[in-house]
Amino acid sequence: MCRTTEFQRGLTLIELIIFIVVISVGLAGILAVYNTVVMHSGEPMTRKQALAIAESLLLEIEQQPFTWCDPQDANAGVATNGVVGGAGGCATMSQSALEPSPSTETRGGTDPFDNVADYAAYTEAQVKDIAGNTNTSPHLAGYSVAVAITPAGGTGAFADLPLDAVLRIEVTVSGHRETISLVGYRTRYAPRG
Repeated sequence: MCRTTEFQRGLTLIELIIFIVVISVGLAGILAVYNTVVMHSGEPMTRKQALAIAESLLLEIEQQPFTWCDPQDANAGVATNGVVGGAGGCATMSQSALEPSPSTETRGGTDPFDNVADYAAYTEAQVKDIAGNTNTSPHLAGYSVAVAITPAGGTGAFADLPLDAVLRIEVTVSGHRETISLVGYRTRYAPRG
């Protein structure tokens, strides 16, 4: 009688453990990449929202008058300098300083900003719409804004203009791990702005 030995071949416990470890490491790597992609998939939208807020505020500022006198001053349309009571100057309210004039002006509200220089050093911890409301849109939540306005005449492209005839406007919007800064310029048209 002849004996045939049949060998059965299978996986040993060590081979099975190595297989599980290799598959687990591969899956962990794939899930880590997937998690990163999903986590950052909304970033283009937050960047676009921050850019839209910055563009909107910069446009709002650039469309304001840039006059020697506050637009509420009787001589605002004809003044050729910011001297209050002087020849060619303002009747009562000069706008030569980079601050709201009169000081009661705010963005929105009953006495709104009405000159480019009014926006200098404007900051808001929570972005507001032009009427001064914070709760009009959930898309504004979580963004803050800062405006810097500085004289820019006498240098670069504006070398032929006086220092106070050109304003550099920088609007910075921050929020949702994004910071966007836009820069614009506003020139004074003599005598009107």
